[in-house]
Amino acid sequence: MNAGVGPAARTRAFRGTVFHFVGEAQSGPAERVAELHTDGLLVVRDGRIAQVGDAAKLLPSLPPGAEVVDYSGKWLVPGFIDTHVHYAQSDIIASPGEQLLTWLERYTFPAEGRFADAEHAREAADFFLAELLRNGTTTASVFPTVHKSSVDALFAAAKEQRMCIISGKLLMDRNCPEFLRDTAESGYHDSQELIERWHGRDRLHYAVTPRFAPTSSDAQLELAGKLVDEHPGVYVQSHVAENRDEVRWVAELFPWARSYLDVYDRFGLLRPNSVYAHCIHLDEQDRQRIAARDAVMSFCPTSNLFLGSGLFDYEAARRARAHVALGTDVAGGTSFSMLRTMHEAYKVMQLEGQLLSSFDAFYLATRGAAQALGLADRLGSFAPGNDADFVVLDPQATALLARRFARTETLAEQLFAFMMLGDDRAVAATYILGEAAHVRDGVTSSRARRQYA
Repeated sequence: MNAGVGPAARTRAFRGTVFHFVGEAQSGPAERVAELHTDGLLVVRDGRIAQVGDAAKLLPSLPPGAEVVDYSGKWLVPGFIDTHVHYAQSDIIASPGEQLLTWLERYTFPAEGRFADAEHAREAADFFLAELLRNGTTTASVFPTVHKSSVDALFAAAKEQRMCIISGKLLMDRNCPEFLRDTAESGYHDSQELIERWHGRDRLHYAVTPRFAPTSSDAQLELAGKLVDEHPGVYVQSHVAENRDEVRWVAELFPWARSYLDVYDRFGLLRPNSVYAHCIHLDEQDRQRIAARDAVMSFCPTSNLFLGSGLFDYEAARRARAHVALGTDVAGGTSFSMLRTMHEAYKVMQLEGQLLSSFDAFYLATRGAAQALGLADRLGSFAPGNDADFVVLDPQATALLARRFARTETLAEQLFAFMMLGDDRAVAATYILGEAAHVRDGVTSSRARRQYA
């Protein structure tokens, strides 16, 4: 069931196994920057983290009348952050048998054409956000469609749920169906209007969003860069180097560019708070440029495998000291679950002869993503003052997960069990600003109002 999100104007404490990162996982062994309280307490006041620590220590200090929500036996972790997902593609998830460019023509563009209908857009937005919450995702960088109504619908729905969402109208003035095409000028003016209406409102952030370089002319990309210059604080999001045929196409369309990535850089679109999905077919110079510009690589393993696009080189990205986070990339990706995304990321790296530890995987989906997006002062960890967005994970959610969990001996093994065997069933509840936004059917917690001396 889904519970409505109401105002958080009281102190509430959540008891369970509390896990989060207190530093950067890449700065040393992850165990040193992770904090675990086996019998922990997460204290929330006015929708923000007030304290975190051992329950035995913190319970006596709670104010009179504080509500204690007991999730003993379950894990409390920061809400997952999905850095690349398409809400307008929910209806075409699991459409079979094509690689990227053909898949766009056959499935994606027709589905996105329906978002000219504002009613359809709002119904799809409500479904999409409910699906994120059901999977423990509390923040996402989202692609809508070229239609202003698709952006309005998503932001309005996110505002009601009080979620942190990054999004913005797609810019496409060529190499796409006429019914999805804007112009350089209309895309610029529509984006300006949407920025003024939504950016910085509650927990909403606007992203200037060229779909990918082949669907924007030089003139449109130039105006996209102008938008970012004119509106400090907005994000940029797009795709780069996902598919080899796509890379060759970009080279034909932009013969003056050193690389696919160079196209965006020449127009001022490679900068802090810019998120580029896939980043598979890059060279070392490209990776170093992403790092130098403080941009973000969104690693989308389920999509890359499903569409046969290639394997992301995580170790090369780390050597370049580039920001990396995870994206589900629904509907090229085949699951809204960040646990399933971690699962597939591990397998991709195995094929690359690399290892993704369970610490690194959870870091990429929480604090690492928040750091990459410039939101670590509000999201991604249980640091006091951060927004109380968190997920309750249930190690007893399935018989297999429970059996494996009972035989784990270390924290790393427990996290690994969650990422390899978990999915939406492992999400017992999702909280936004300290209030339940999703509770799985059949999940109960004990609540008691108690006064402590």
